[in-house]
Order: sequence, then C-alpha cells, then structure tokens
Amino acid sequence: MKNLKIATAQFENRSGDKEYNLSVIEKLSEKASQEDCDVIAFHECSVTGYTFARHLSKEQLLEVAEIIPEGNSILKLTAIAKKNNIIVLAGLFEKDENNNLFKAYVCVDKNGLVAKYRKLHPFINPYLTPGDAYCIFEIGGWKCGILICYDNNIIENVRATALLGAQIIFMPHVTMCTPSTRPGAGFVAPELWKNRETDRTSLRIEFDGMKGRDWLLKWLPARAYDNAIYAVFSNPIGMDDDQLKNGCAMIIDPFGDIITECRSFEDSFASAILTPEKCLQAGGYRYIKARRPDLYKDIIGQDHIAEQNVAWLSIEEKKS
Repeated sequence: MKNLKIATAQFENRSGDKEYNLSVIEKLSEKASQEDCDVIAFHECSVTGYTFARHLSKEQLLEVAEIIPEGNSILKLTAIAKKNNIIVLAGLFEKDENNNLFKAYVCVDKNGLVAKYRKLHPFINPYLTPGDAYCIFEIGGWKCGILICYDNNIIENVRATALLGAQIIFMPHVTMCTPSTRPGAGFVAPELWKNRETDRTSLRIEFDGMKGRDWLLKWLPARAYDNAIYAVFSNPIGMDDDQLKNGCAMIIDPFGDIITECRSFEDSFASAILTPEKCLQAGGYRYIKARRPDLYKDIIGQDHIAEQNVAWLSIEEKKS
C-alpha cells in the first residue's frame, strides 16, 4: 500500500447555488491536483449549502436534492475528477425514487461514483431520513470510511467504522460557532467576518476559542487516537446562510496529532501525505487488538431507543 496525499478543503458556500459551489470545488480540485494530491475532500453539503435547509418544506428540499448517481452534480464531480486526475469527495442532499430524503456524501473518481454514504444522525430538516449502514471503500489500496458531522460525536460509529477496516475516515462537517449547553459555546457575530480584512485578530480569537477550534480539539483527536485512523476533517469557512463557520479543515494522524490544517480565512485546502505505517505504530492499534468484547458486548448492544438530536434545531426555531 503506497503513501497517499490527501487535501482537505474549506470554502464559503452559497445556499442552494450548486453551480457556484461546484465551480469552487472545481477550482480547488484543480489546484490540489497541481500540487500532486491524490484526493480532495470537501465539507458536508458542500454542493448544495447546508444551514438554509432548516427553513425548507419537503417540496423545496426535493427540488434541491438529487438522485445519486444520475444527478447533474455527480456528473459534474465526475468531470472534475477526470479532468484533474483526482478523487473528489463532496456532500449534497439526496432523494430516491420514492421521494425519501437523505444527507449524502459521495466519493467520485474519473469513472464515476466510488462510494455513497447517508448520514446516520441528520437533524437540519425534519424530512430527512437517517441512513442505516456504514460505508467502506478503497482508495489506492487504503480502506476508507465516511461519517458525517454529528455521526462522529457518537463514538460507537467511529469504532464500528474502524472495526470494519477503515484506516482513513473522512469526516465532513458544518460545525462550530453555534449555541450549545457546553460552556463557552455560541454564535460568532457576522460583523467580524465582514471586517476580517481590517480586524483579523478579533475574528481569529473567536474562531480559535471555545466557540470553535478549542471545542473541536477536545474530542476530534481522540477519535483518531483511540481508533488508530487518519481523520480527514473538512468544514466551511465564512457565512453559511446566516451563520458564521470557522473552517480549520485539518487532517489528524493515528497518534492524534494535527499534521495539516487550514489557518486562513480564504477558500483553500491543506494537504498531507498519509503513510500506512502509522496505523500500525499508533497506540490505538494495540488497544483494538486488546479488546475483550465478552465483557461488554451485551452492555453496548442492549436495547436502546435513540433520541433525535433536536437541541440545535430548537435553538434555530426560537431564533427565527
């Protein structure tokens, strides 16, 4: 298995404007290819936009959503991958032939769709159907998985994906800078984004504090460390509908170390070379081998009624 060079991207998407968003995906994919990247990964709903969907009726969301792989966006992503000889991962809303709606994330190469994953814990819109399966696929001999945003907060999802063989987990997000019960959480004022050229310091303080990056670093490196995987985190920068997002797309290695990260306020990407040896050298590899499922399989697997994560949506409903 050879080394793999992966880019993880951040950009300011436009709500519902697929043509524009795909144009940015194309521009960044071309640049990543010129820097010899094998793969570039974009954020959750990077094709369609995300936060605006909380206001959409089912009929409006069906208009935004596409059939996969026949939809125009998959065809465009395939063309981008073929033109630039790079594998592209991106997110969008999906519909099926029965008008069921999903939050999807796809991997596309020059020949078309390689993998599709449906978010297990969607909550931006009540008409979304949860996915019901994990996703494992190969890129250059590497076993890869996908978990979208909130899916990664449920630790069993990351462990299950790793146990299915994933050495790389793509973790597309639209996260941070929203209210929560955790101390220090909250929105970041859009005015700071508008003034970013004249006052970069105030914006960076907000983005890097507990509203943003500091919170992310409380848990994301642990997912990589405990499971001996590379975590490829992507996230938008700038305004997503009326909410400000802080980017910081990054790749974390199996030791839990950040090996590359976007630190600008621009549409950009950061890249790193992934080496397979780390997956075996990291402590998480030994921990997985040392597991004793006989002690806890009945505890972890006991009957449980999952509660939908409605806290974020409730906050938004109160705002609107």
